Amino acid sequence: MELLFLFILIVIMASALASGFPVAFALPGSAIITIVLAASSGYFFAGSPDAYFHSGGPSQWLTAGVTNLRGVYWEVERDTLIAIPLFIFMGIMLQRSKIAEDLLVTMARLFGPVPGGLGISVVFVGALLAATTGIVGATVVAMGMISLPAMLRNNYSQSLATGTIAASGTLGQIIPPSIVLIILADQLASASDQASTARKALYKEATGELSMPSVFDVASTSAGEMFLGAFVPGIVLVLVYMIFILIYAILRPKSAPAVPYEGARDMAFWVNVTLTLVPPLALIFLVLGSIITGVATVNQAGAIGAAGAIIMAGYRITEQNKLTYYPALLTFLALGMIVFALSRYNMNIKAILVVGGDMTGIVIGVTAVIFLIIALVWSGIRVLKVDNTLHEVMTETAKTTSLVFIILLGAAMLTAAFRAFGGEELVRDFLNSLPGGFWTQFIIVMGVIFVLGFFLDFIEIAVVVVPIVAPILLADPEANITAVWLGVMIGLNIQTSFLTPPFGFALFYLRGVAPAIVKTVQIYKGVISFIGLQLLALAIVGYYPQLVNYLPNRMSFLSETSPPPRNPQLQQCLEEYVLEQVLINGDAINGAISKAQTLDVSVLPKSMASDLSGAFESADKAVNLLDEVTATEAAVQAASDEYRPIMRIVRNLEKDMRKLDVKIEDLQNSARFMNEESDAPRRERIKERIAELEAQKDVIAADIPESWDATHTTFATLTKAEDSARNQYRRAADDAVEPAIEFLAVMDANAEFAALEDELKGLSDTVANGARADAEAAIDEIGKSFAKIAGSRDVASALSQSRRALRDGKEDRAKAVSEYAKAVSAYEEQMRWRVAAEKDLRPGVEAYIAAISENVGARQQPRFSRDQALFLAKCNSVHRDLSLNF
Repeated sequence: MELLFLFILIVIMASALASGFPVAFALPGSAIITIVLAASSGYFFAGSPDAYFHSGGPSQWLTAGVTNLRGVYWEVERDTLIAIPLFIFMGIMLQRSKIAEDLLVTMARLFGPVPGGLGISVVFVGALLAATTGIVGATVVAMGMISLPAMLRNNYSQSLATGTIAASGTLGQIIPPSIVLIILADQLASASDQASTARKALYKEATGELSMPSVFDVASTSAGEMFLGAFVPGIVLVLVYMIFILIYAILRPKSAPAVPYEGARDMAFWVNVTLTLVPPLALIFLVLGSIITGVATVNQAGAIGAAGAIIMAGYRITEQNKLTYYPALLTFLALGMIVFALSRYNMNIKAILVVGGDMTGIVIGVTAVIFLIIALVWSGIRVLKVDNTLHEVMTETAKTTSLVFIILLGAAMLTAAFRAFGGEELVRDFLNSLPGGFWTQFIIVMGVIFVLGFFLDFIEIAVVVVPIVAPILLADPEANITAVWLGVMIGLNIQTSFLTPPFGFALFYLRGVAPAIVKTVQIYKGVISFIGLQLLALAIVGYYPQLVNYLPNRMSFLSETSPPPRNPQLQQCLEEYVLEQVLINGDAINGAISKAQTLDVSVLPKSMASDLSGAFESADKAVNLLDEVTATEAAVQAASDEYRPIMRIVRNLEKDMRKLDVKIEDLQNSARFMNEESDAPRRERIKERIAELEAQKDVIAADIPESWDATHTTFATLTKAEDSARNQYRRAADDAVEPAIEFLAVMDANAEFAALEDELKGLSDTVANGARADAEAAIDEIGKSFAKIAGSRDVASALSQSRRALRDGKEDRAKAVSEYAKAVSAYEEQMRWRVAAEKDLRPGVEAYIAAISENVGARQQPRFSRDQALFLAKCNSVHRDLSLNF
């Protein structure tokens, strides 16, 4: 019955959408109607309103959508959606202020003389609008109204003109900052958590181990990472469009003729170009640059964009006079003052007030903020006065934002209903049963999303489809894709579907503003080439995930909050980097280690000397173990070609057996409550069904190759040998660095240690003859000083014993003096070897650390060097197959 109500849910939703019923009410309405219908049917026909639900009851599933939405979007850590109204406001403000029109006219004058220059200008402006709006309908309409008449006047082919405009308008789906990417990032963050749980369960079933190593876990994503991941594919797509138009114009010049600029390219021309292009580009740079560099979060960047749009609109739509650009100039002055203050002064007010310091930077910063507020208020008043633009923009922003969040709520309720009738498990079982593994699943999912793009907006696709299919795709250890890559692929796919006849949204938007002379068939013909280009881009990004993954990794590893070098998920790439360094600089590294082994450490205490000598030996051992790591890895790779096909067969058979186990368990649970005599026939039928399922399990088990156990054991031996070699290398690498770093820390404390000599020896009379309390306090104070100094434990320990001998009620003056004398003796002994080590050992140990810190000692660094970060960003951008570990 669950399947029947699942079918009813889909039919009601599809019928409501097909009839033109608002999406925001069609989604929750279909969910509520179906849940109520199922509860009523269960009550009347089965005696329980819960009877026809996969699990739970109607009240649980009616509230699940609202509860889930509140639980996800009311968390402080999940506030990304606040950026949506900010970016919507920015886009609408830039369109209403006619800045888009200025951009197109200026670019047409700039590139017009180039073959296809007007079309290239349209693509360029479309990309800029995409980076400011992210709303397909608004961009296509604006571009159609502004550029289509100009292209037709200059004898452009109708199909090329309409195709260029439609394709350029959809760039807002993929070029950041995009609302699509924000919503996808939020949905994929939840999907990553579910995928992580599913992968852990899979690991437990496959290996029998209770916990999965973190290196196999699923990484989440954020809106900032999605922006970074989509940046390169978006730029590539823009360049592909431009190259296509240029080649098309060269091959068919009559379809895309050059448009000579009749005016003079004098100083006034270039000033106009600068004033038109620089502000929007500067705004995009501020918004994206602040996110990419980590200066601002996505929400803060959205606020920057909204404020910048108000400033730009303030000088564009107002009457031109000598005061026109004053708010903008005041803004630039304020930003310059902030940058100057941040770069030259300490801007931490709390630190300055506590410690003391120069308040000049704070004064400059406060003055700059006041100037910035004045500029914003000034521009806002202007925009409000001219045709009530600010009021209209805010009203439109409120409407669009409300629509987005109502759809989010409706989609959460629809997803809850879909799960209530077992739809999620049905989809999971269907995808998992497909032959061909991950890529078959992925192609099917992308095909479904592509078709849904004909009928649904990106928001519905992102919040209805992605939560269902993304956890399944992300959990697959064979492909081991990243969430950011999946999000960019879905964004590109949605963008493509918006162009595809006969239902592509962009085509409808363009048809609505195109003149009657442009036939619909010409619009359809025009987008075919661009659909092909986008499918090509989709294939390229799918084949080269580095295009998506590299930039987020690069910014992460180079940032102040980069993951530590000992992060388990980075160890394999880090070891590849070390191996490369050893191959390139092996002679220098081995020479430095050999030289360190010749150092005379006998001047040090025995334990420290032993540790330091052991460090040098461990470094030599670590270098040699790299060869073993390489050999064991090669052995695993060589055996995997034969092992993988057999493993896939067995794992699929085991998966089928687990499904039967679930059915058997459900039947056994049902039979457990049938204790009446009248239930005997049903119990018997259940027993027969269980026997049938057990027989099916036996048949499946019989298909497992007899050689499987031996094959699996042999391969597991190889993988364990590789893991053992890697663990041995990591222990040796750590042991090669830690004692040397501890030794240098002791040497760094030499001056501080020596400075305590007079204070220590000056306590002699106080300890022997002074008042008990005064002597105890004096010893305690200097003991704490020694305890803070590296390597001074023996002195601090002796002083502690001396202090204890003077405790009230247990005073033993003779013992206190004796322990104090031990402290002085220990101090003098330390001074002797510290001075000798500073002179004879420190330079050699520093040279040793300098030689191995970038390679063997990389794990012990506080953070990655630039070369390491760039290598790891590249290495970690590739999707590694983890299926052999499952």
